[in-house]
Amino acid sequence: MRILVTGATGFLGSRTALLLKEAGWSVTGGGRDPQAGARLEAQGVPFLPLDLRDGAAIDRACSGMDAVVHCAALSSPWGRYRDFYATNVEGTARIAESCLRGGAGRLVFVSSPSVYFDYRDRLLTRESDPPARRPANAYAATKLEAERVVAACSERGLAAVILRPRALFGPGDPALFPRLMRVGSGRGIPLMKGGAALIDLTYVDDAARAIIQACTAPGAPGQTLNLSGGEPRTLLAIMTRLSELLELPLRTRPVARPAALAAGSLLEMAYRILPLPGGEPPFTRYSVAQLAYSQTLDLTEARRVLGYAPQVGVDEGLRRFAQWWRSSR
Repeated sequence: MRILVTGATGFLGSRTALLLKEAGWSVTGGGRDPQAGARLEAQGVPFLPLDLRDGAAIDRACSGMDAVVHCAALSSPWGRYRDFYATNVEGTARIAESCLRGGAGRLVFVSSPSVYFDYRDRLLTRESDPPARRPANAYAATKLEAERVVAACSERGLAAVILRPRALFGPGDPALFPRLMRVGSGRGIPLMKGGAALIDLTYVDDAARAIIQACTAPGAPGQTLNLSGGEPRTLLAIMTRLSELLELPLRTRPVARPAALAAGSLLEMAYRILPLPGGEPPFTRYSVAQLAYSQTLDLTEARRVLGYAPQVGVDEGLRRFAQWWRSSR
């Protein structure tokens, strides 16, 4: 079975490509980072330079594939809407259309549960629950639009599956915990309501295994499925345990949620108007809100359709992350 993984030089894409290889698939990893591509090739996964703006290159990459896993995306708390749209919507449209033209047996599109987020607590959110009426940021807006593109191609005959993995972490994490640790090493992690917000983490290999299951599960095409570890913990509990594993002091500071959200909005406004250093604000309204509101997912459909069963719990995942973090420093 031949399979293309886009975004294979990224966090989730690389783990997916490597686990697919271990499972016996003939994998090609597509991406834009040649150094990360060389690391993939050293582990036995052929690397193909791939730019989502290049329709002809995408057609060549997808040709003859039994399945395509589309992990590539522009994922950032800050940036220009047109850049997010070009990558997340137009790039996904090129992938989906190429799969239709080339006869790929299945497309697995990695979306995001940020499409639900509307600045309030949402617990055990189901796929049938409506997305936010006003997307929280450009990333969420363009991921939702990309889902609509994929759904439209499904109606034209593409066997497509949409996955929404929540808060990925594990060895190699480039974003979630490194960002929190940078904040913690400065003024301290802001705790709103005592750090009581529930975070629904997903260990990266569990998400990758779900992707592999989605490539072959008979009932998966046409489905949109939530993914998480199914083990929500409070922000304070997570960071307390991580600080213990890393043997680092946990620095926190109490912050009022309305004040923190207002500060994020003001920073966004300032960075849009003024040529400030760094190019992006130190935090945004959205990044503050991720620490302020509880967000958990219902996994009933993923369990039913994929037989999804996370294998790495939060404690073990944090231990593996901490071990990697120490060894890589």
